Amino acid sequence: MKKLLLGTAALAVLAMMAPASAADLAARPYTKAPPVPYVAPTTWSGLYIGGFGGYGWTGDVTSRAGGIDMTGGFGGGTLGYNWQNGNIVFGIEADVAGGDIAASAGVPGVLWAKSQIDAFGTVRGRLGITPSPSALLYVTGGYAWANNKLSVDVLGVTGSDSRTHSGWTVGAGLEYMFAPSWSAKVEYLYADLDSQDYFNGAVASGRTSLNTVKAGVNYHFNWGGPAAPAPGY
Repeated sequence: MKKLLLGTAALAVLAMMAPASAADLAARPYTKAPPVPYVAPTTWSGLYIGGFGGYGWTGDVTSRAGGIDMTGGFGGGTLGYNWQNGNIVFGIEADVAGGDIAASAGVPGVLWAKSQIDAFGTVRGRLGITPSPSALLYVTGGYAWANNKLSVDVLGVTGSDSRTHSGWTVGAGLEYMFAPSWSAKVEYLYADLDSQDYFNGAVASGRTSLNTVKAGVNYHFNWGGPAAPAPGY
């Protein structure tokens, strides 16, 4: 009987000590998981500016007989604005370029002539589709102009006259986002330009086509940005 009482007493003491011992144990440390970087979905909407360079060549739209194509390089700048709805992107873009798209013929000092497009530009609408969030395929069209300078030398007597040719343009391009706020593009444009008379009507140019292939880089305002914590953190 004494042994039974001692055993019961020991169990009671252990039962009272157990909660105290558990309370003395150190609390298990809790480490919060780091925030998961959150990148906002890519959008093409917004204002952008850029620069470009390329190569151009002309052709006589009305007649190829006796025509001399002008060729050469150019560089310029772009300003535009996009709106995006789903995977459809539409917008407006204006660009202007300076260059040396030229051709010459004859013998200087005897009978020589040079034609040079030293500036041109466009104002166009754009309509495109995004096969992936970072890529944009588009078609474009609108107004085009080009300033052409015609220089002549007849038996040492020289003269020049400049005219601005106006018309329309169509083309297509591919633009790709390679970094937050930055995209690169390649583009082809065909322009049909009206005829102009030079030297008070002594020389008629005829309608001219201008073909350009360009590559450029655009900076997009309020587009992309640093990663932010995911919602809920």
